Amino acid sequence: MNTPSMDPADAREMLVSRFGRRGFLRAATAVTMAGTAAALVTPGQAQAAGPAKAPRAERAKAPTAAFPKEILQPGKGPVHGRHYLSSLPEQVLWGYVPSRADEPVLRMRSGETVTVDTISHEGLLEDQGRDPVTYFKSHGVPADQVLKDAIAVARHYTRTTRNFDVDGPHVVTGPIHVEGAQPGDVLKIEILSLLPRVPYGVVSSRHGTGALARQAGGSAPAGITLDEVMPPVSTDRRSTGDPVHYGNVSVFTPVRSGRAGVLKGVVPLGSSGEVAFPLKPHMGMMGVAFASASSLTSPALNSIPPTLGGGNIDISRLRQGATLYLPVFAEGALFYTGDPHMAMGNGEVALTAMEGSLRTTFRLTVCKRGTGDAPSVAFHYPFAETPDSWIAVGLSDPNGSQNGQINDLNIAMRRAVVNALDFLQHDLGMDRAVAYAYLSAAADFEVSQVVDHTVGVHGVIEKAHFANGHHA
Repeated sequence: MNTPSMDPADAREMLVSRFGRRGFLRAATAVTMAGTAAALVTPGQAQAAGPAKAPRAERAKAPTAAFPKEILQPGKGPVHGRHYLSSLPEQVLWGYVPSRADEPVLRMRSGETVTVDTISHEGLLEDQGRDPVTYFKSHGVPADQVLKDAIAVARHYTRTTRNFDVDGPHVVTGPIHVEGAQPGDVLKIEILSLLPRVPYGVVSSRHGTGALARQAGGSAPAGITLDEVMPPVSTDRRSTGDPVHYGNVSVFTPVRSGRAGVLKGVVPLGSSGEVAFPLKPHMGMMGVAFASASSLTSPALNSIPPTLGGGNIDISRLRQGATLYLPVFAEGALFYTGDPHMAMGNGEVALTAMEGSLRTTFRLTVCKRGTGDAPSVAFHYPFAETPDSWIAVGLSDPNGSQNGQINDLNIAMRRAVVNALDFLQHDLGMDRAVAYAYLSAAADFEVSQVVDHTVGVHGVIEKAHFANGHHA
């Protein structure tokens, strides 16, 4: 269902009366103005790699979303999917992803749609006090504008005992069982809509993490000096043993409307002024159960490293209208999601993106070998596409935490090139040597992220380059 249109002035006054007029509250006024939908969300689009094979009723319901005119508390506001999944404590894992033996929290048929209320971990974590009401209040957010499911997870999550120094940070929702999925298949994940649930996010940098992190032994990483480490070495208080005193840095980032109603994140520029950048909502984490494990907190299930099953893949191009294809390793695929991003630059260098909770609608479809419904690469490696491009993914260590990790971007780059070559040769019919030349001349290879221990590179192949062939 869609919310009705509203005059921008009326929308502003509604939010001013709800939030007040200062600090974050000023930035929030723009978030729910009418007319911003085109800048943020557009109709879901079918992809070129084959039909979704959804039931006819499901295909007819590709949502055209209006930007929500309220805080999207659990179950409130527009829900575009046939199924709805909240992120209450019993429906999530905090810091870990599902194993191949986990019981699903939802079952659905292939080709159906599901709306998931995802929760950002920022504002919930131990170094921020594990109290989102108090944390966000310090930035001018009233308690009734903090998500109730985020509060519930921070206060009442008991499925595992949290260890800030070991566990992943992510609140992972799922798994979802998709009928008919078997090992050897592909799960096609179409991203139909992405609605920010709140008009703010957080960008964090933590000691020992990020592109400029000090090494475990105390030295600077190759290529920089200790004076260039971020956060600065002088602020590192991890020896206290109390995450609140570690000296980590979290930057509260409100949302406001720029020209033509384009929504932007805002960070301060020195003592006065600000820097504004456009929101590009996407899910950092979309995955299927990959590893087997004897406990919920097995290192093989840590939520930080991406794997062949996807997970924390952190590719900023996977926005609304994009499709991610993942090889299936468990009956039912056992899909999960989390780590919602409002914006992220390639590399994600500080550690996090602009983290902010999103309501996301997916169509989940099982693809079988020989049907042409999924790229051939996707039967053994993550692969993606947008309306404009095909995306070949490369990971430095696709087994995640199972046997230690390698964070060499060269390895990720080589794998992205090989996967791109395989796609061009086997799916588009190019001679492999010619495809190699084409990639060198015309494809862009971008750093997905350098902060998840297992680093990533993705190659972007523009569909317009093939407009004169039968594959366009």
